Amino acid sequence: MSQNNANVPVSEVFWSLVAKADKKFSKIRDLPYYERNRYDTYFDKVFRVYTQLWKFQQENRHKLVEAGLKRWEIGDIASRIGQLYFGTYMRTSGASYLSESYIFYEAILTREYYKDGILQDLNLANKQLRFFARFLTVCLVLNRREMVYQLVNQLKLLVSDCKRTFQDTDFKEWKLVIQEITKFLKVDTAFMNIRPLRYSLTLDLHPDNLPPVANVKRKLKLGDAILCSYHPNEVKFSELTLDNFRMLQSLEWEPSGSFYKSSGTMSTGTGQNGGFLGSNRTNYSQEISDPTLPPNPRKAVLYRPSITHFLAVLATVCEELPPDGVLLLYISAPEYNVDTVQPYTMHSDPASTLPPTYFCDNTTISPEKNILNSGYHSGGLNLGVKGNGGLNLIYPCDLIPFTRRPLFLVIDSSTSNSFKALSTAGKGEPVAMLLSPSSSSPIHGTIDPRQPSGSQFTSFLTAPLQAFLILLGYSGSDIQMDKLNQADKVLSSSLNIWGEMLASSETLHPVWSQVLGDPFLRRLLLRFIFIRAVLALYAPTFNKKEYLPECSPPLPDCVLPMTCSSISAVQQMADIFGASTMFNFSEGSMQEV
Repeated sequence: MSQNNANVPVSEVFWSLVAKADKKFSKIRDLPYYERNRYDTYFDKVFRVYTQLWKFQQENRHKLVEAGLKRWEIGDIASRIGQLYFGTYMRTSGASYLSESYIFYEAILTREYYKDGILQDLNLANKQLRFFARFLTVCLVLNRREMVYQLVNQLKLLVSDCKRTFQDTDFKEWKLVIQEITKFLKVDTAFMNIRPLRYSLTLDLHPDNLPPVANVKRKLKLGDAILCSYHPNEVKFSELTLDNFRMLQSLEWEPSGSFYKSSGTMSTGTGQNGGFLGSNRTNYSQEISDPTLPPNPRKAVLYRPSITHFLAVLATVCEELPPDGVLLLYISAPEYNVDTVQPYTMHSDPASTLPPTYFCDNTTISPEKNILNSGYHSGGLNLGVKGNGGLNLIYPCDLIPFTRRPLFLVIDSSTSNSFKALSTAGKGEPVAMLLSPSSSSPIHGTIDPRQPSGSQFTSFLTAPLQAFLILLGYSGSDIQMDKLNQADKVLSSSLNIWGEMLASSETLHPVWSQVLGDPFLRRLLLRFIFIRAVLALYAPTFNKKEYLPECSPPLPDCVLPMTCSSISAVQQMADIFGASTMFNFSEGSMQEV
């Protein structure tokens, strides 16, 4: 305590610090996920206040308790710090922030800050419930499934106890939370232990060992990603959809070797920012970061954004993109009938001498050509609920201004093909595009071909072996681990072969050659080759274009589905699981000849 505060009661200083911290926290909590430079400045300020607050309560705990400080009030401070760390992770993708958030939430759980009087005070019960929901999100992203199941069980028990104790209170919201997390875990658990979704140096090539690309004029790296997923009745928890959850992890580094470690092998130590919780705790920040690797690409995860919010995020991220950076834009959403809603219509002013501007419909005519004929206006994607006048609709034309920066586009929708119009935009950078099929392939042995567990295309991009097995109608309990490991080796070998083919190809388009040195984008591109080969040879979708994904610009002929390397890769994997009859390998070989 400073000399100025020497005569001020400890409790008064403490609550003054709490009020100051709460005020700064409310400001940073309301900041959007973009404008990250502004957020960095705010974060430093609010973090300093919470450091001071936490240290003060530790040094004066006995006096504060005597003055009436409750354990749940200490828990509230720790919870705010956990929220602060997780919010910073979501804005920066810094792995250490995610692990620090876990540390604080785990401390709240193990020290039972909210336990005393929880069934006598509804407000305190709601604090505990909100804590469980936040901690569950952190555990899901950090892939700590044992803790997830523990939290779900405790959440169920607490909701049940609260219903009996506070009979006049409606807990429908919390029953919905339980339903969401239960469904999420059910559909995301299959084959979960095959390999991590994150880029693992124990399983994937080290960035330094990627084959050099021939005739590459410039090398770009993934600087930022915008992930946006929305489908009616989709699998999600809170605002984290299953598709975004999978893509989020696939664009991060896996803690080196930690996927195969048991929890008992972790070291202990102090935290990265002053050791808030002392030295006798697990140091998760050590196991989730590798100093030999670059930081995770920054990601903005959007949930049901309005078009104005979406474009604001896109514009800001483009503005902050480094000179050698490429932006990954991932959208998984259903199509919207353009005849139903015509957004952003603007008629030119007859009195104006200015030329008309391009818009998304056919009411404004360019001096050169009608934008309707170019295809930019069609293929609208619905990023949110219908009936809001088109405020959730995104069209290919909306992206044209942002093609001035290198853009890697992944569209997962039945109308993804409409985004190929961007390849003829004529201005800006050529766009690299991976486009899903217009129809999902039927799952073997399943009457309903629709995927109940997230998008099929996204599943292949983020967990190709799991998606391959689901396509064949297998569940996690059907397959022996040795077969899974064998298939994973075949797949890894095939991806590396395709990677070497692309790197040495003289006909590889510069759009692809400039991103092939980035490990994350390279992996997405190679997995696309695998998806295309599988679906092209899969008997129910053989010779049916609507079931095949496309890319733009085209890839070299050496990695087409009907080449020997592609047929061999799919056939070897099918043979492992006794599923060769589900594919038309002989027809594929004949077509190649």
